[in-house]
This record gives sequence, structure tokens and C-alpha cells, in this order.
Amino acid sequence: MLQVGSSNALFFQTNTTCNNLLRELQQIWVEIGESEAEKDKMLMELEKECLQIYQRKVDEAANSKARLHQSVAAMEAEVASLMAALGVLNINSPIKVDKSSKSLKEKLAAVTPLVEELRIQKEERMKQFSDIKAQIEKISGEISGYSEHLNKGMISSLTLEEQDLTLRKLNEYQTHLRTLQKEKSDRLNKVLGYVNEVHTLCGVLGVDFSQTVCEVHPSLHRTDHEQSTNISDNTLEGLDNMIQKLKTERRARFQKLKDVVASLFELWNLMDTPQEERTKFGRVTYVVRSSESSITEPGILSTETLEQVSAEVESLSKLKASKMKELVMKRRSELEDLCRITHIQPDTSTSAEKSSALIDSGLVDPSELLANIEMQINKIKDEAQSRKDIMDRIDRWLSACEEENWLEEYNLDENRYSAGRGGHVNLKRAERARVTINKIPAMVDNLIKKTLAWEEETQKSFLYDGVRLVNILEDYKLTRKQQEEEKKRYRDQKKRQDLLLTQRESIYGSKPSPRRSSSFRKPNGYSISNGNGSMPPTPRRSSVGTTTPDLLLTPRSYSGHHRQNGYFKEVRRLTSTPLNYVAIQKEDTASTTYTSIYSSEPDSPLQG
Repeated sequence: MLQVGSSNALFFQTNTTCNNLLRELQQIWVEIGESEAEKDKMLMELEKECLQIYQRKVDEAANSKARLHQSVAAMEAEVASLMAALGVLNINSPIKVDKSSKSLKEKLAAVTPLVEELRIQKEERMKQFSDIKAQIEKISGEISGYSEHLNKGMISSLTLEEQDLTLRKLNEYQTHLRTLQKEKSDRLNKVLGYVNEVHTLCGVLGVDFSQTVCEVHPSLHRTDHEQSTNISDNTLEGLDNMIQKLKTERRARFQKLKDVVASLFELWNLMDTPQEERTKFGRVTYVVRSSESSITEPGILSTETLEQVSAEVESLSKLKASKMKELVMKRRSELEDLCRITHIQPDTSTSAEKSSALIDSGLVDPSELLANIEMQINKIKDEAQSRKDIMDRIDRWLSACEEENWLEEYNLDENRYSAGRGGHVNLKRAERARVTINKIPAMVDNLIKKTLAWEEETQKSFLYDGVRLVNILEDYKLTRKQQEEEKKRYRDQKKRQDLLLTQRESIYGSKPSPRRSSSFRKPNGYSISNGNGSMPPTPRRSSVGTTTPDLLLTPRSYSGHHRQNGYFKEVRRLTSTPLNYVAIQKEDTASTTYTSIYSSEPDSPLQG
């Protein structure tokens, strides 16, 4: 209202001035003497000029109004666009408050700060979007394998979706960025794990690590930070393939080293290589005892290591070739010792004489001959394992036979009941020996059963020093039975002799016989005279230092048995002196005395 009043006052003031000027102009025209026509004409021109000036001003004001309307409209549209793009919904715009009561300039002045604020927000939001998209593009490029093509120019020229700058869209980009960052971290850890594994494998194989990983991608071994580590699928696949390739090479080299070391061990054993020389390859021999996957020592499977071990094998092989005959003889001797211990007949095809002749003639490769002997040794060891139970039973039987032999000698001892040192120990042993001797028949029967079962299972005869064990045991039983019969006959004969002696004494008087009690009778109730009363063949243990017997049976020297099996001639046997040699000599002397006494008397039953 104040402005309208000011305009009206100005209008009235202008009218007053114009009227005054018009009156002054008319006064001048009167003084000049202008005609009425001239006056009217000049007034018309003056009015026309005034109208033109007013019209121009009105047009200018209208244009200014139109521009103001356009500016306000543009501002309103920009505010609406910015608010929509930024997702701003709760801003109280002054434009929307009492539009009719404000002039265009006031509206424009009111909306301008809001537009500026929204523009600043838009710029900040666009910068946020730009940074996030740049990171997304960079990480995506690294994952896809094209990070080397990204540069700052490309990042700055990123096109953004300006229509949607809302916080919701920004959160979507941030979520996507975090997902990519996690994937990048996982891929980077996976790449580093692969690289570490490649480094370990290269160290074990003695291969250049940097050259190996550079074959996959150069960024995997760069010391500078100009380019980040490539984590693309191609890199991961390349590293995985490289690891499989290195593992295959490790497996091949490990097997090769194992084979070479096996040959090395064999040559060491054959050549009796000293321990100090073997120590030089202790690191290698330790590795082959481990699993392939547990090997991590640098250079252990390098070509240099393989060459060193191979060179040692080659050197020993040449030395082996020069000493092959000596090795063959040594292994054959070991085979014979093993056969002697196990009482198995060795194969005569590789005997020392034949082997030496074959090697000297050049008809047989010494290596083949040595391998044949090794095979025979392994065969003997396997067979000895299957014979172990029977051999243990033989050992127990031989122990019982030794106790029987000891008891026989003990019974011949005239001083066995003396109170001397160790007398009570021998008495206890004699009691135990009698119990053991009573078990001998059952031992022999069980041994025969076990042997027959073994023969049925293996479909071959159980040979003991080349003789069938069952035949030996059967002969032992037969001999033992014959000896029992001889004992019985001797006892019957002794009774008759005692009866005759009693009759003679009653007729001719008592004739003391000082030797009768000492040598005429045996403590066990019978004597061995002329070999007719000898004990069954008693085997003895082997002298090789094992529980396995060396020779099973050798018959005693008894003359009452003209029967003697052929295998007893082949077996080199027991004791060189019969176990009852002293007793036999005593009994033979007593028998001779006894015979001479009664043969001189009439009606003697011994006179023939």
C-alpha cells in the first residue's frame, strides 16, 4: 500500500508539472503569435511522443516481468528436479508459501538460496557417486583382469546416472562396493596362498621362483607398487595349473629319488659301505622315508641332488661290477649259513664251485646270478617262517633228549648221592628230567601230526637236512621201541643170571665179587653190554648258537642193530663220542669179567 501511494503521489506531481509546463508553453505560443492550428498540431505531436515513451516503458516492464516469471519458474523446476534427484522430500520451500502475496523479485530472492544449497548437495552427492563408481570400476577391472587398462583419465570420464542421486542408490553402490572388496580380499588371499605354495614347491625342486610365477602373471613378483597384484580368474587358474605341474614334477622326482636311493641302499649293503660314508647322504635317505607331501626342505628334490645320488650309485655300480664275484661268493655263503641254521638243503645250482666257474667262464651275468641267490635267500626265509612252529617243537624234543642223555650219565655216576657241592641241584634236575622224558613219546607223536598237516597244506615233504622228518621220527620211535624190548630181555636175562649165581653160591659157597656192585649193574636197573642195551639214538642241539637243531638224529654205536638207515650216513652228526661211552666201557669190562667167571664153571649158561 505504501508503494501504491507513492506512485499516485508521483503521478499527481507529474501532472502538476506537466500542466505548468503546458501553460508556460501556451504563453510562449501567444507571445510568438502561433496560430491555433499550429498549436493543435504541436500539442498532438507532444502527446504522441509522450504515448510512445509510456508504451516503451510499459513494454520494457512487461519484458522484465516475463523474465522474472521465467526465472522463478526455472528456479522452481530446478528445485523440484534437485529434490527429486537427491530424494529430498521434507524441505519447506518458500515458493510454496503464500505465492499471491509476494512479488516476483521476492519469490526469486527467496528461492535462490535453496537452489544454491541443493546444487551444493548435488555436487557433493555426485562426488560420492563418482568415488564409489571409480572404486567399483577399478576392483571390477582387477577381478576381470583388465585393471592394467584403467587410468585416471578413464576414471574421471565416468558417466553417472544424474537422474538418481538418492541415498538409496548411494547405499546400493556402497553395498556393491563392499561385496567387490570382500571378493577382492578373498581372491587376494587365495592368490597369496597359491604363490606361497608355488614358492615352497620351487624351493623343494630347486626351481627359480620369480621366473615361475612371472609365467603366470608379471604382477605376482613385482617389488614396486606401480601395479597391484592381478587376482583375475585367469591368474587363479594359471597358478592352480602351475601348482599341479610342480606337484607332478615333485612326484616324478620323488619317485626317481626313491628308486635311486633304493639302489643306493642295496649297493651299500652289498659293498658293506661304512656308516660314515653313508652319512653324507643321510638327508636324502631320510626324505625317502617320509611322505611326498611332507617334504619342504629346500633343494632336496633338485636336479643337482638327483645327479649327486645317481653319481654315487653309478660309482658303486662300477665298484660292484669289479667285486661281483666276491659278492656272489659272500651271498652264497650267507645262503648256506641260513640253510644250515634252518636245516633246509640249499639249491646246488648256485653252489660256490658252480658260481665261480660260471662267472669265470663268462656264461652268466654276475648280477643275474646274484639276483638268483637273493631270490633263494628270500625263499628260504619265507619257508623258515612257515616251518617255525615245527622247528620249535623239534627244539623242545631235542631238549628233552638232551635231558634224557644227561639223566643217563647222571645215573652212572657212583657219587651222585654224595653230599658234595651241587648234589641237591642235580637231584632236582634229575626229577625234572624224568618228568620231561616221560613226555617224549607224546612229543614225537604230536610232532609227526604237525609235520603231516604241514605237508598236506604245502603239498611237499618236510625235509630236515635233506631227509624227511616223518621218516626220522618214525625210525626214532622204532628204535626206542626196540630198546625197550632189549631192556626187558636184559632184565629177564639178569634175573636168570642172579638165580644161577644164587644156586652156585649155595652149592660152592659164597664168592665175593668186588666189582659186581660197581660196574656189573647200572643204577637204572640194566647194563649196556656189547651194545645190546644201548639207548635210542639221542639227537643233540646245533652248535651254531640258535635253538634250531643242526642235526636231528644220529644212532648210537650199538652192535645189536645191524639195521642203519642211509640218511644217517649223510647227516654229519651229533657228538663225536657216544654220550654213554664211559658207561659202555665200564659195562663191557664188567660183562667180560662176568663171562669169564661163569664160563669157567660147569653147566654155565654162557658156555656155548
